[in-house]
Amino acid sequence: MEILSHALFGNTLGAWLSAAGVAVLVYVGLRVVSSVVLSRLAGFARGTSTQWDNIVTEALGRTKGFVLLIVALFAASLMLSLPPRLESVLEHLTVIALLVQAGIWMSAGIRNWIAITREERAAEDAAAVMTMNVIGIAVRIVLWSMILLLALDNLGIDVTALVAGLGVGGIAVALAAQNILGDLFASLSIVLDRPFVLGDFLIVDDKLGSVEEIGLKTTRVRSLSGEQLVFSNTDLLNSRIRNFGRMFERRVVFEIGVTYGTARESLKAIPDMIRHTIEEHGDLVRFDRSHFKEYGDFALTFETVYYVSGPDYNRYMDIQQAINFRIHELFEEDGIEFAYPTQTVFVRGAEGTVT
Repeated sequence: MEILSHALFGNTLGAWLSAAGVAVLVYVGLRVVSSVVLSRLAGFARGTSTQWDNIVTEALGRTKGFVLLIVALFAASLMLSLPPRLESVLEHLTVIALLVQAGIWMSAGIRNWIAITREERAAEDAAAVMTMNVIGIAVRIVLWSMILLLALDNLGIDVTALVAGLGVGGIAVALAAQNILGDLFASLSIVLDRPFVLGDFLIVDDKLGSVEEIGLKTTRVRSLSGEQLVFSNTDLLNSRIRNFGRMFERRVVFEIGVTYGTARESLKAIPDMIRHTIEEHGDLVRFDRSHFKEYGDFALTFETVYYVSGPDYNRYMDIQQAINFRIHELFEEDGIEFAYPTQTVFVRGAEGTVT
């Protein structure tokens, strides 16, 4: 047809229609292939116990339509005679789009792998949670930095000079952001050295609570009264931290006082009485000692030491309460009186008698 041979922007109308057809076919074909591949991979992943096929499937599911459109337009441009500058722009745009798509795939794969690994290891190793979080952030930063450098190199920018310039600029930024970088490195130190992990109960100076989140700059602790405490990572590591999450057993020291009128035989029986009371709790406790400690101002004082297995404070209080009840019961049966602050006043009469 004569109309198809009509020239338009350096190409015949027939060439433009052919290019449009190629663009549509390529775009639809890529869409169909993407859907079929995802469907097959999803079916295969459901029949296996490994996680890698799930990770690949989730990553490929992040395929972006605009990338497929750019590829389709580039394929269509091969059917046309375009100015060299426009051809170069389309070529660079296609390469950058493919780099971005590759980055999206890899970033999604890394994120899914970290999420699966974190979920599998969270129950047995709470430190793995924060380690995987930091690793994931660092890997994604490196990944997108490389993609950015490759994209700039594709555009003809001297990447070597740029990296050198960034190095000099990085020094200036580091000097201007010392506190932020200090917290960042402190976060890395927490991840590698693991002084505490998620769920540990900490006492920092006069603040206490359980670790709820460990970020790049701050660590968040949930206090017993319910509010959230936010600590700078640097300040936290510079403090004296008492980590009750690493407590394998709790040392308990308590004292009781009996009256000075208690018989000597009863006094000698008290340490064994307390020991048997503590040992009634079996493997939950470990008895250490019980002694007649001192002659107090108003009481004969006995000091007892034992250990409770595990850091659970409620368990410790339940055991101590049971011990207190049992000691009270035994003392009542034997007629032993607990001491309390008393004062005796002696009055001398006129004839020298004392009352």
